[in-house]
Order: sequence, then C-alpha cells, then structure tokens
Amino acid sequence: MPFLAGQRAWNRGKTKEDDPRVRKISETFKAKRIDNFAQWRLKARLNGKIPLTRVPLAGTEQLAFLVGLILGDGHIEKFPRSERLRIVLGTDKPLLWRRAAKAVQAVFGKEPSVQRRKDTAAVEIGLYQTRLSERLGVPAGNRGKLRVRLPEWIRSERRYLIACLKGLFEAEGSYSVHAPTYTYNLSFSNRNPALLDEVERALTSLGFHPERRSYAVRLRRKQETARFIELIRFRSYNP
Repeated sequence: MPFLAGQRAWNRGKTKEDDPRVRKISETFKAKRIDNFAQWRLKARLNGKIPLTRVPLAGTEQLAFLVGLILGDGHIEKFPRSERLRIVLGTDKPLLWRRAAKAVQAVFGKEPSVQRRKDTAAVEIGLYQTRLSERLGVPAGNRGKLRVRLPEWIRSERRYLIACLKGLFEAEGSYSVHAPTYTYNLSFSNRNPALLDEVERALTSLGFHPERRSYAVRLRRKQETARFIELIRFRSYNP
C-alpha cells in the first residue's frame, strides 16, 4: 500500500543491529547481490557529495606541502572501511593550522574537522576517507616506526621538493640565533631516522650542507640558513 503524505515509514530510524526485519532485508539483498544504493551513490559521486577516492591525487605544490605536514606532525590510522587523517599543530601558529585545513579541503574536496584539544595547546585537523595512505604515498601507522620515503613525484621535481620541505619544517622546524657567538641553527627535529635521512638527502640535493644529529638535521651556516628561510618562506603562510 502506498504511503500517505506525512506518513512515517515503518523502518525509519531502525538498523539491522536493532531490528530483525531490517536485518533480514539486508541479508536478502546481500545474498542476491543487490546494491540498493547504487543509483544514489552514482549521483552523489557525479555531484561531488561523495569524493572520487579511486582517482589518483594530482601532484601539486599544495599536495607536496600537505605531505610534508603529515610526515612532520600527522598520522594516518586504518579502519575496516575507511582511514583517518590527523594533523596536530600548536595553537601558537593559527595561520599555519588554518592554512593546513584549507590545504586538506583543497586536496580532498571535503571540509576537515578542526578541533582545539582540551589537554594541550594544540589544534587537531581531521578527515575520514578511503585510500588516504595509498593516494598520499604516506604509510599508515605509528610515525616513529615507519620506513618513510618521500614520494617519487616529490623527490624528482624541485618545486615539489621545496613545498614538501616547507611542510616538514613548518611542522617540526625551529630557528635560533645566538648573537654573542654568531651561532645560527635552523633545525628539523624528529625521532624517525628514515625521515631524517630523507630530509638530509633533500637538503643536499638542493645544494645545502646539512649537519646530522641523532634526532635532528640542521643548517648551521649563516648564509645557508638565510637562503633556506627565503627559499621555503619559513613561517610565512600566505598562499
């Protein structure tokens, strides 16, 4: 019998977990391989409501910058049907975390969640989507134990490498000058040896002379620190 205007469907608000009739319908559709949402899903993809996650991400400076941020202060966590991206940045750099959120939205076509953490002075930028790790070229899991390598498309193109280094240094970089001793220190600090190797190789390929430490890669020459700061526009967050 057709529903009357304003009449409530019997299964509204019910799921296969809490109603045996809905569960039976779901199991019947599954057994017969009926995709009840196929047409809706197709229209949602065409109008942009569902991102095309099977399409490779186009290599851009924006994406390279985002990859650097994720490798420096991000994390990808796998779930059975999706993956979660998290980037945690300090509240003392509002221009940086706002730019990071815009980069995530521009790359993935989906507005990320932005939440201020209660326990620390940090902002967490989050996004759920499938194939995040695969499309970014960033492995999922504990960052400190991952065998990290910069994606080939970044390492092989100077402008992408510079953009990625900017993301890395904005996330985990620091700059200090000790005037009495004329000591300059532009440092990238991280606990992942593989990532430090990548940063060291990247700096060397750009003509710099990095100094390696157990948990850091540093530039110590005055002219080189000034040149690198200008090259990546360190602490400048304008588009």
